[in-house]
Amino acid sequence: MGTSPKYIFVTGGVLSSLGKGLASASIGALLESRGLTVTFQKYDPYINVDPGTMNPFQHGEVFVTDDGTETDLDLGHYERFTSARMGKNNNFTTGKIYYSVITKERRGDYLGGTVQVIPHITDEIKNCIRLGARDADVLIAEIGGTVGDIESLPFLEAIRQFKADVGKENVLYVHLTLVPYMGTAGELKTKPTQHSVKELRSIGIHADILLCRTNRYLPKEIKAKIALFCNVSEDAVITAKDVDCIYEVPLVFHKEGLDNKIVELLHIWTRAPRLEAWQDLVDRIHHFKRSVTIAIVGKYVDLTESYKSLNEALHHGGFANDCKVELRFIDSETITEENCASLLANADGILVPGGFGPRGVEGKIQAVRFARTQKIPYFGICLGMQIAVIEFARNVVGLKHAHSHEFDENTPDPVIYLMLEWFDERTQTIQKRDANSQKGATMRLGAYDCRIAEGTLAWKAYGREVISERHRHRYEFNASYRSAMEEKGLVISGISPSGELVEIVELSDHPWFLGCQFHPEFKSKPMDPHPLFRDFIRAALTYREGRS
Repeated sequence: MGTSPKYIFVTGGVLSSLGKGLASASIGALLESRGLTVTFQKYDPYINVDPGTMNPFQHGEVFVTDDGTETDLDLGHYERFTSARMGKNNNFTTGKIYYSVITKERRGDYLGGTVQVIPHITDEIKNCIRLGARDADVLIAEIGGTVGDIESLPFLEAIRQFKADVGKENVLYVHLTLVPYMGTAGELKTKPTQHSVKELRSIGIHADILLCRTNRYLPKEIKAKIALFCNVSEDAVITAKDVDCIYEVPLVFHKEGLDNKIVELLHIWTRAPRLEAWQDLVDRIHHFKRSVTIAIVGKYVDLTESYKSLNEALHHGGFANDCKVELRFIDSETITEENCASLLANADGILVPGGFGPRGVEGKIQAVRFARTQKIPYFGICLGMQIAVIEFARNVVGLKHAHSHEFDENTPDPVIYLMLEWFDERTQTIQKRDANSQKGATMRLGAYDCRIAEGTLAWKAYGREVISERHRHRYEFNASYRSAMEEKGLVISGISPSGELVEIVELSDHPWFLGCQFHPEFKSKPMDPHPLFRDFIRAALTYREGRS
């Protein structure tokens, strides 16, 4: 394609959680299958500078990029569905935009002028859009929130102006809306879509393509009605049908002609789409003959969006082993020494994910002890690794009051502690933290190298000495206790290049027990499952078959 990028703006109407992120990712997958280079942006209307300090119950998972940016969970969808890599220029919030403008005003960049939403805020948003489109044929920008929300107005105004700035042939507006099926009336209702499109048009944006979220394929007469009342062509009304598996979405969109319509409206010449890998993946998913049950022991189990990348990575591990992965979420606050065995009795593998705060920690320790003593495959991620270290210190090494400084500042044996100073290999700087540091963006964030010890589970999984994984944590393994733990059978299988930080721990007398300080789920893809998740699910399968 030429040097001028194309821009696709994805908006949503009627209600939230219709799936703009998955729709955007699927559009990217389709365009990439045609040989185009795609990238993404997500614009979130909340005033937080980033989602790093937000409660997962409110926001869902915080996704972390290689460069250490804490972002919206939709960026995980973008990376899983395409080869695009996200970073600091791919997620912007109202807070981030305003922070930049206010900083410029304080610096005197506006020469004493009155700083206003139009043009200063909208210009800042447009500058960010251009920045994100570098080195890509197509930028897909998702506008968070719902059309009609006051918080989204500056972003919508900016993308309205953007069409005039770069030319109408370079901009496409895709609007995701709802066409509900009313069971009592036995018919699909188009009025919510009509009102949503009317709301969008009232602020000057005319949707080029409508993605209609519904539970069945839209019949021709419904598409014709929507096209008539919403002033789009009939072939621009696309069924966004509910699917059993999210990886079917690109195939549904292709069947509806979405990618053909996009390249037509944007005047792009491409090759025919190559979707064989997607079709093969979906076919395999629908024909699994084996299954495993994985118990996820955490405290955000009432909202599975809190573990979005983790859930998908576990399914990817199943894809690699031709088996279905059943996820069973267990609230760690409900686990006691007395009921632990009954709650985890049917699990083929136990996983403790990342998290913050003391709530439910003792229940997680009981779960780890059960996995260790019963030889059930165990995978601990971030906090899950730290919990495994605490449990081992208490029940194997004999340090009965061992704990993390995060949960008990007065513990006599802080096997996990707040490291106040360390050398950052990525930035080549000395990093300093203390208990009074700001919460936002002060963790060890982003991709760091790790050296793997030969002959370990980690070595068998990765097959190489040096790996790179993404981190999001403040607390570290306390090296003062390393010798005592290794003498009792704890294996340090991964360390930072400097040898200063412990990255992976294992057990020498367990079939598959591994904890890692990083978040491997952030790098797993459906057609390229992460090796640790692949091997964890394989171990769970072996355990299941061994007891059947």
